[in-house]
Amino acid sequence: MRTIGLPTLLEQVHRPALEPKQLDFLSSAKQSGIATIYYSGDLGVLNQRAVSIVGTREVSDEGRRRARKLARELVAAGVTVVSGLAKGVDTAALSAALEVGGRTAAVIGTPLDKAYPAENASLQEQIYGEHLLLTPFAIGEATFRGNFPKRNRVMAAVSDATVIVEASDTSGTLHQAAECGRLGRWLFIMRSVADDQSLSWPRKFIDKPKVAVISSTQEILDAIEK
Repeated sequence: MRTIGLPTLLEQVHRPALEPKQLDFLSSAKQSGIATIYYSGDLGVLNQRAVSIVGTREVSDEGRRRARKLARELVAAGVTVVSGLAKGVDTAALSAALEVGGRTAAVIGTPLDKAYPAENASLQEQIYGEHLLLTPFAIGEATFRGNFPKRNRVMAAVSDATVIVEASDTSGTLHQAAECGRLGRWLFIMRSVADDQSLSWPRKFIDKPKVAVISSTQEILDAIEK
């Protein structure tokens, strides 16, 4: 883990905490037991449609390609790309969105002044400086593995939809999938994942309301614009 200490961040983390009721998207976080969300950056990125792109840290080359393509196409449609700043799918999606001038929001499982993994510190600095960084954890709170499901619940709450690009049966991404159902948010599963017979988790979600198996970005756009 790396500590972020740039003045712009330190100035912003001392702002009053953002109450979820102040934004329509974040009001759902209260239902998840998340009373306060801390932020750095521009809350305006959540004023337009927002879609989470999530998945495994150990992403395949094809999964990385899909995440990047999806992010670029969502940006072209004026959609904010949301992800979690973990290795793998998260990094691929956020990096691709930034490369084409898109708006991004990253939700992290640490306080705002910490970067995990450390290799994403520069990416995190770019996002909190020019876009939006969110966390349910206050400065000084300890970081545990158990923090990350809470991060996933926040991602589901601030997004109109979540897309799972690639995930195993034990992936933490499934916490976000479940939260989408509880909040009535769209959950999209890539066709390549749904058709993978080695996975059991897609079958647990496919027949639920507002869950769709997709092969194209347009299917996402059609659903969230209805």
